[in-house]
Amino acid sequence: MHGFDDVPSSLPATGDSGPWYKELNRYHWFVLLVSVLGWLFDTMDQQLFNLARGPAINELRGTSADFQFYGGLATMVFMLGWATGGMVFGVLGDRVGRAKTMMMTILLYSLFTGLSALSVTYWDFVFYRFLTGLGVGGEFAVGVALVAEVMPERARPHALGWLQACSAIGNITAAFISMGLAPLESAGMLGEWKPWRFMFVVGALPAFLALLIRRRLQEPEKWTAMRASKTHKLGSISELFGHPVYRRNAIVGLILATSGVVGLWGIGFFSFDLVRSVFRQTFEEEARVAGTDSLDREFVRTVLHQPELLDTAVTKIRAANAMIQPDARALYGAALSLRDTKQAVTIDAVLAGLDKKGQTAADKQRRTTFLGEPTSASKESIPNFDEIAKRSKEMDGRLTLWAGINGLLFNIGAFFGIYSFAKITHRIGRRPAFAITFVLAMFATAFTFWNLKHFNDIFWMVPMMGFCQIALFGGYAIYFPELFPTRLRSTGVSFCYNVGRYLAAPGPLLLGTLASLVFGSHGEVLSWRYAGVTMCSFFVLGMLVLPFAPETKGKPLPE
Repeated sequence: MHGFDDVPSSLPATGDSGPWYKELNRYHWFVLLVSVLGWLFDTMDQQLFNLARGPAINELRGTSADFQFYGGLATMVFMLGWATGGMVFGVLGDRVGRAKTMMMTILLYSLFTGLSALSVTYWDFVFYRFLTGLGVGGEFAVGVALVAEVMPERARPHALGWLQACSAIGNITAAFISMGLAPLESAGMLGEWKPWRFMFVVGALPAFLALLIRRRLQEPEKWTAMRASKTHKLGSISELFGHPVYRRNAIVGLILATSGVVGLWGIGFFSFDLVRSVFRQTFEEEARVAGTDSLDREFVRTVLHQPELLDTAVTKIRAANAMIQPDARALYGAALSLRDTKQAVTIDAVLAGLDKKGQTAADKQRRTTFLGEPTSASKESIPNFDEIAKRSKEMDGRLTLWAGINGLLFNIGAFFGIYSFAKITHRIGRRPAFAITFVLAMFATAFTFWNLKHFNDIFWMVPMMGFCQIALFGGYAIYFPELFPTRLRSTGVSFCYNVGRYLAAPGPLLLGTLASLVFGSHGEVLSWRYAGVTMCSFFVLGMLVLPFAPETKGKPLPE
């Protein structure tokens, strides 16, 4: 990029005719590229977490019980880190510079994403995700402030729209990583490590981008001139709230962001877990049709007829992350519960335990028939376990693949959603574009969570949901920098986007609580459906604040 020092960071507008990108010089393109890459890798990290969350938590906790709650808790902690980092680095972006702050945030989220791969317990995993969130949260505010201040006036909303649209490429990259690991997992080629650990290793690579930023990127002329003038305090929270216009803009932006963030992180990104639940049922039914459930019956019969094998069975199940069929799983789980409560593990005790959990007489008779007598009981081994473990690896690999396909389709829709918002808002204004998108996001999300049942559904429902939900974030990238002056831009954008995350952080935990405690009795799949549809009411919050939002279409950045 030799010669950038001789090129001004902004050019006068050339008029309203011709494509917007004709107004950009080499340095403009360099700034846009660096900002796009920083945000792209940031969103790749976010999506890797969503893809890895289920398998990681199940492995680290040693059980899939109460996953909805613990998955929601981990996501909430990640978002709290995101909000905290966003506020801290947003202020730093105004005080020490956009370029320096961007470098720090990229290094931070890369380092702790890599460390997430080394997690040994659920709680250190959650701690690493909090620290990763610090860097993830800071990058957006300084990135959009940098692009907004460097770009020519007419090109600014288009460049910001493309900055946010390219975030979908980061999400798509994460989906391809998941899909690439799936066949390796099915074939047992990953050794001791599960795919989710490899995902986080890849997420550490963006640290190299920070070296490019440190060497080439300059601070915007507007920010440099503002700092040199010393007429205003940079990055002042008190000034942000002391000015009535900027205070109103900050509160409006905060509520807009909260609505969209809850919609995405509290509902949309749990579509990965919905897809896993729906497709797991499909794969288990395929296994029954194929007759492989006989392996599970033999496994459970042997363990319950020889209780001394139960500890060995537990060790094997957890080490291989093996999945047995629902009927067998119910009996096996009942045996574990009886053992943990120091009761005698006998067939009669297990059936009595199931009966206490609401089993009907017909269920009890069916399970009595299901048990029968073991045909190949052995004190030295648990028959057919290797075949069960192999089938489980194949099923997990298929689920990893479909989770990746879900992410790919969601973010293809997201890319076009952001692009469309940028086009629409250029014609009809910011407020009408937001109003339309909030309505579409609410109905598309509720429709998808309620109706996604088959493989072909994922190919049109998920892109539709991604289009409508992520279009809102294209609006945030364009609109929020237009609400604040240069001395408060990074701080104001960060306040809207990241304090919004403080308010939205309980959203994933609320979804998990609804799915596990409120609707949990309806089964895994229906619990996700009921919880997701209920949470869609948060999109109404964004609609309610729009009458108080200023219209900024066609206006220069405030100074």
